[in-house]
Amino acid sequence: MLYEGSKLSVEVADGIAVLTFDAREASVNKFDQATIDDLNQAAKALSHAADVKGLLVKSGKPAFIVGADIMEFGERFKASDDEMKQWMADANRMFTAIEDLGFPSVTAINGIALGGGLEMCLATDYRVMAQSAKIGFPETKLGIYPGFGGTVRTPRLIGADNAIEWIADGNPRGADAAFKAGMVDAVVADDELEAAARDLLAKAIEGEFDWRARKAEKKAPLKLNKIEATMTFETSKGFILGKTKGMYPAPIEAIERMQVAAGMERDEAIKQETEGFIKLAKSSEAAALIQLFLNDQLIKKKGKKYGKIAHDIEQAAVLGAGIMGGGIAYQSAYKGVPILMKDINEDAIEQGLEEASKHFAKGVERGKMDSRKMAEGMSRIRPTLTYGDFGDVDAVIEAVVENPKVKKSVLAETEDKVSEKTILASNTSSISIDSLAADLKRPENFLGMHFFNPVHKMPLVEVIKGAKSSEEAIATIVDFAHKLGKTPIVVNDCPGFLVNRILFPYFFGFQQLITDGADFAKVDKVMEKFGWPMGPAYLSDVVGMDTSAHVEDVLAEGYPDRMAQDAKSSLHVMVENDRLGQKSGSGYYKYEKDKKGRPSKTRDDKAYELVATVQREGQKDFEAEEIVDRMMIPMIIEASRALEEGIADTPNEVDMGLIMGLGFPPFRGGALKYADAQGLKAVCDKADRYSRFGTLYEPTERMREMARNGDRYYG
Repeated sequence: MLYEGSKLSVEVADGIAVLTFDAREASVNKFDQATIDDLNQAAKALSHAADVKGLLVKSGKPAFIVGADIMEFGERFKASDDEMKQWMADANRMFTAIEDLGFPSVTAINGIALGGGLEMCLATDYRVMAQSAKIGFPETKLGIYPGFGGTVRTPRLIGADNAIEWIADGNPRGADAAFKAGMVDAVVADDELEAAARDLLAKAIEGEFDWRARKAEKKAPLKLNKIEATMTFETSKGFILGKTKGMYPAPIEAIERMQVAAGMERDEAIKQETEGFIKLAKSSEAAALIQLFLNDQLIKKKGKKYGKIAHDIEQAAVLGAGIMGGGIAYQSAYKGVPILMKDINEDAIEQGLEEASKHFAKGVERGKMDSRKMAEGMSRIRPTLTYGDFGDVDAVIEAVVENPKVKKSVLAETEDKVSEKTILASNTSSISIDSLAADLKRPENFLGMHFFNPVHKMPLVEVIKGAKSSEEAIATIVDFAHKLGKTPIVVNDCPGFLVNRILFPYFFGFQQLITDGADFAKVDKVMEKFGWPMGPAYLSDVVGMDTSAHVEDVLAEGYPDRMAQDAKSSLHVMVENDRLGQKSGSGYYKYEKDKKGRPSKTRDDKAYELVATVQREGQKDFEAEEIVDRMMIPMIIEASRALEEGIADTPNEVDMGLIMGLGFPPFRGGALKYADAQGLKAVCDKADRYSRFGTLYEPTERMREMARNGDRYYG
């Protein structure tokens, strides 16, 4: 044994050194500090080994290396710039030591090799990849970019254009794509991986492959003249800026550092990479996106616990067809769970089937499935006008009209038709789960399962537990949501639940701005620049004015101290004039179909005339900062209230609910992470500045206490 550590070992036999990543007492290999330390020692041992002719790098786990330990590295980002620079220099010295060995090296890539795992692969001369493996650089999705030589070696191996694409989009690639780009030298069947890697290494040792030239290529400047470099990098920056609107700095920083380093040799280029990496690591965007990753890990961990007590859903049913019911039926069928779709009339059934068929057809059109798979998916949806087959259903999702009397009637009727173990879940967006459960015989089997529209796109499902909902019922619906490819967040019952409850103070802030004379189109532009996918006026049109008005009424009844509105708002004016948004062709904007049949918004003078009727002193111009503060402060405060009341267990789940359910700007991390970024004292000071607008702008006592103590939601 040449070297043995807790994360890897190096054995030498017949002149071949085999470096095996195999972390003890762990299911996967990660690039944590202990692995870096081990690899550093292994590189030293290899560089002094006299009898080694070649190096094979492999993994003893089902995956090669899944990436960095984000918990550990995220903590490192809090160090000073000089400390980070030293840490990264030490880590990069280890990679270059592997690269500079005086004999050829080959990596056998199995499972997945992401981030630092892929950068390890790039440090060797050649790479052989298993057919089922995946590789990539996910760092930009965390607000950073590869920092262990990834931005240096990748363009020198596959060209600047390909490198920019691989690094900027953060997506993993399969074996065929990796081979086509030149990231790997061979692709083989999974069970032939090590043999193929050994064969390539033997040929390199024998001189059939010029491994010295490969090393030299990775250490030299890029083979681009100044004109080619300018065109490549500047064009790419323009394209990325068009997609990100400048809100995600990591891809641009990566391109700029590759551009600056294009004419440099490896070691100087790595210094450029390090400078840019540290800059990004200290950014608010990286802090927010890394926190999102950790939030997601927390939710998945909770999901696994629920999975241990969940009952498997082998047959589902949805009550109420139409757009929502059809969307739920599609999602279930697409993910392989047969589903009954019941309604009381044929027209609704047809609409639901058309909705599901439309989504399957789009999958075929985009190459995600073939016509046979579409037919199989549609066959899993069985339309019905009766309860005839409901005796064998494991879970029923009620998705009828948002009316408590209708829902109670349908739920009571359904409970009599299903088995005693069947779980009933309401897709209500605002009606109290406890009130709906009041007349049920088995309230322990009932809870909320709130999908967001459109079902096939929105990743969130709110699982709402009532006072009598059993843990088994909650666990079963959480597990079912996971099976449908959704992210479930368990919340307690309250008016509006978690997401809508926090959204509507944002809308109230918008309506108050309009009443004070703001131009709704300008408010939209400001909030879109802030990072929302659409501004509040446009979002109101998409949601539907009548839907918003209904939820507003529910919340006004639930929280009269802060959500009951005394004066008529522009929302009410729109409803009174049958301007319900996209569904009616007009709202704050006018809608016409574009060439692809999608609604396209245009200015509508009539909307301005109607809005003017609720503006006290005519139109007035507002600074962007005031618009943002007046919109966001009520949302932050309501998110804080929901957390304090235990509607959600953690700030992580509150923020993930807003991002996945509303499209809250991910690079800001959610309402509570955004509050942390500003500081609670600054949030409270701003709220006090707008206290004249009522309780919605009144921070909780807990918020004020946190502000005094300098506390944060994320410690």
